[in-house]
Amino acid sequence: MQEWPEHVDRIVTLALEEDIGRGDITTDAIFSGDETGSAVLVAKENGVLAGLDLVDFIIGKLDKDITFHTGRNDGDIVAGGSVIATLEGPMAPMLSAERTILNFFQRMCGIATRTRKYVRALSSTKTKILDTRKTAPGHRYLDKLAVRAGGGENHRMRLDDRFLIKENHIRMAGSIAAAVSRCRAYRSKHNTEAPLEIEVTSLAELDKLLAAEPVEYVMLDNMLLEEMREAVRRINGRILTEVSGNVTLDRVPEIAGAGVDFISSGELTHSVRAMDISMLVRERSGG
Repeated sequence: MQEWPEHVDRIVTLALEEDIGRGDITTDAIFSGDETGSAVLVAKENGVLAGLDLVDFIIGKLDKDITFHTGRNDGDIVAGGSVIATLEGPMAPMLSAERTILNFFQRMCGIATRTRKYVRALSSTKTKILDTRKTAPGHRYLDKLAVRAGGGENHRMRLDDRFLIKENHIRMAGSIAAAVSRCRAYRSKHNTEAPLEIEVTSLAELDKLLAAEPVEYVMLDNMLLEEMREAVRRINGRILTEVSGNVTLDRVPEIAGAGVDFISSGELTHSVRAMDISMLVRERSGG
């Protein structure tokens, strides 16, 4: 069983509370309370799984007597019509948790499925797909877990993971060189090994960066394909390269063809389409 961070426990508890309220009056009216049985989670379309352990965790928050059975793992591909998992035990809490389970599980599977499409589009290249911080508030850990299930890699989880100097930072510092220098000084003073990345939007800005103190990553933001190729040529392997901005699934092969190391896309998480999954009661007994 996976150990979940405390903040995941909080959002699951909140999700259950906001859905159940003072009680599931429909279930309470129909069930006497001692009925047991089973239900299945069924994929209604092809997709990639993510969040199986979370489903088990959510169920356990309502009733420890419900058991969760699956022979599948996060990252597995399922076909529409396939049974993903089986739940067995008291029926009332199982039904009360249905919508909360599906809200989390469908979102995570949707993210994993979309990510897998990007991974496949890049399969013949060296380029890796990264997520961003454009996640649902409170769900970042789960969104990024789903990206990994889909075969993608995580960029920053939080602002303290990596220095990322962007346009507004440069404007406040006065120049690219000044912004880099201040971040390097901060890193030394606070004895942190957080890598340093800087965003550039033109080849002229890239040249200023290459003349400044070294950084570990450069983000090529909203550049034309020809500019990306020239940027990679000028960098010549000295800095890891990431492309961001105007990234779509159909464009990633040609972007990768420019020779960059990473492509980051907010689309993996900020506008995800949930995978179609249902929970269906299969058997009931008692009551």
